[in-house]
Amino acid sequence: MIVRFGTKERYTSLCSWLEYDFLGKFPRSIWQQNRFLLEQSMSLQTIQPIDLSNAIKNGHPVNVVDVRTPVEFREAHLGCAKNMPLDRLDIKAIASNRGGSGDPLYVICRSGGRGKQACEALLSAGQTNIFNVEGGTLAWEQAGLPLVRGRKAISLERQVRIAAGAIVFTGAVLGYLLHPYWIGLSAFVGTGLVFSGVTDTCTMGLLLAKMPWNRV
Repeated sequence: MIVRFGTKERYTSLCSWLEYDFLGKFPRSIWQQNRFLLEQSMSLQTIQPIDLSNAIKNGHPVNVVDVRTPVEFREAHLGCAKNMPLDRLDIKAIASNRGGSGDPLYVICRSGGRGKQACEALLSAGQTNIFNVEGGTLAWEQAGLPLVRGRKAISLERQVRIAAGAIVFTGAVLGYLLHPYWIGLSAFVGTGLVFSGVTDTCTMGLLLAKMPWNRV
């Protein structure tokens, strides 16, 4: 479990306390691994849409990666954003494009969840100065900021809800009409949704992102 702290000072104090109290009881490798995870959680930064918009207006170096599906990107996106879907995130290409400049890299999705996953992957690969755009494209739009618009599409989050609901309904109907074992299908999807909520990941979303209708 990773605990997020309000200040760097609190984090440092906790690390010192853990080293003093527990280093003699647990292998150093385990402590060092968990300290790395704590440091990584501290380095996950966010930025409000209005602050990013101001940075663009003021001419600051802005590198924005949109990790939604190509269809979602086509519907509405930031004019300066490059599309690189989460299921095809190419960290080596991103690192090469940055060229070790250290300029901020802003990651955006629909509502922030996929952006967070992408940021965590980039941080794990050693990239620094990574920002997740708080609230994603939805928050950007709600703030009245400009978007490049195209053809309408069903968002990946809506597709997940439709697919999960359809599978649960099908399992319930088949369990009633054919055999009670089919209820297990509904239970399986329900367990998956709980797991997604707890871990803030979505395997069904990643699978749906690979479907032909989500490609351009």
